[in-house]
Amino acid sequence: MTEMIAVERMDGAVAARAESAFRVVYAEVFAEKPYEETPKSIDANFRRYRSQVREKTFSAALARTADGKPVGIAYGYPLSPSTGWWDRLTTPVDDELRREDGRRTFGLMELAVRAPWRRLGVARRMHEAVLTDTTAERVLLNARPDVEAAQAAYRSWGYRKVGEAHPWEGAVLHDVMVLDLGSGADAAPLHQP
Repeated sequence: MTEMIAVERMDGAVAARAESAFRVVYAEVFAEKPYEETPKSIDANFRRYRSQVREKTFSAALARTADGKPVGIAYGYPLSPSTGWWDRLTTPVDDELRREDGRRTFGLMELAVRAPWRRLGVARRMHEAVLTDTTAERVLLNARPDVEAAQAAYRSWGYRKVGEAHPWEGAVLHDVMVLDLGSGADAAPLHQP
């Protein structure tokens, strides 16, 4: 697939209106092995999505072909001081790592690219778009250890594993990964030489 892929950054209101495009990508990617999500779990994800897009700091990116076909999604928002993200770790981490203030950590909820458009830099472009205006010090995500391509991409972007967690009831074990961005205006650039 050598066609041009456009990446559009969106706030919550725009992403809410584009839910069907986000759903197309999510449903296709996460129906694949090893995820094997069911229609029921996809519906549950989009009930959460409808709540998440209402966060005033929600940020999303949607990648599309020139004719508008959705090929990739990314979204998240800064974690609140009361987030339960850190409580799901199998081994506790120190208080300083888990400290949240509503601005410190951008939680990357989803990042996915449909199979025909993988390995073209689309995920990286969406990752950068989602973080364009963030003043967060770091990004936090959960990644399955058995999805080697995603793991390799995250490591090449500078993420490091800080623990393991079952992010929701019944979930398989995920790696909890952090990317240090610096402190807002002094943040390190996302592009690596």
